[in-house]
Amino acid sequence: MDQDEIAVIIPCYNEAQTIGKVVDDFKRELPAATIYVYDNDSTDATAAIAMGHGATVRFEPRHGKGNVCRQMFRDIDAACYLMVDGDDTYPAQAAKALCEPILSGRADMVVGDRLSNGTYAKENRRAFHGFGNDLVRAMIKWIYGYEYADVMTGFRAMSKPFVKTFPVLSDGFQIETEISIHAVDRRWRIQSVPVDYRDRPEGSESKLNTLSDGIKVVAMVGTLFKDYRPLRFFSLVALLFFIVGMALGLPVIHEFAATGIVPRFPTAILAAALMFLCALALATGLILDAVAKSDRRQWELEVYRSFPNPHEGTSDRPWWATQFQPRDNRHPLP
Repeated sequence: MDQDEIAVIIPCYNEAQTIGKVVDDFKRELPAATIYVYDNDSTDATAAIAMGHGATVRFEPRHGKGNVCRQMFRDIDAACYLMVDGDDTYPAQAAKALCEPILSGRADMVVGDRLSNGTYAKENRRAFHGFGNDLVRAMIKWIYGYEYADVMTGFRAMSKPFVKTFPVLSDGFQIETEISIHAVDRRWRIQSVPVDYRDRPEGSESKLNTLSDGIKVVAMVGTLFKDYRPLRFFSLVALLFFIVGMALGLPVIHEFAATGIVPRFPTAILAAALMFLCALALATGLILDAVAKSDRRQWELEVYRSFPNPHEGTSDRPWWATQFQPRDNRHPLP
């Protein structure tokens, strides 16, 4: 594993108590890698301590982890990006295990799974964090059909094509959810590596607000559901209108069939309006689904253009010809 190809990227805000140890631990495990600490306008000595321990320190004045990740992904070029929080909750000993599938070309994103071995449930002292993680995992499985072992982990490795073609939309702690959904929607190769988790040391405070940030994460899942799977999203909306419209309209139709009159005229109008909205939602889903598929095609072509096949140019034969052997000598490949 060529560690020169690895960039360890650490978004930080007021982590003076732990950042020195985090930098030292990852320098010990990946001595040839470059350690980047992005200070998110900290009010303590985070930047100075990181610099003193040998990290490359850069500054991002826009608050929010999503804003930091956006800038990191733009600034840094590497074959493998190992992202980790600066709160000393993730073991540096797992760094090589996360990076190896990326550098060997077997994965595009490797997730540091805190849940499978039970260490997160044992160490985490913040109420409802585990519940929130399980809720988001269940939503992603229901919407996209892929079951993550851990969605909200801040410890993951990513390939260069993955990072450079990932449009960061969020500005806060929704970034982990956004990365996870993007990986599933664009069919990147995903692996999970179980890692030990330890809670923050005494005196170190989490910047994550369970309620407000949890609502933002759930809203992000819904927004990406609408953007990435518009036909399914609007079909559910259409189904809701259809059920309510039929519930209101069937009694009116039954009364009309029995008596020949419509005694509840406002209810009939409301039922008809709901059925119209049902048809409108379904048509919207069909149109946006066509747009989403076109966008996906353009995105795929852009990935091919920006990151050509690594086999190309290694011989006089085209790269695709090296993948096959002719059956006999009558029709050799060029």
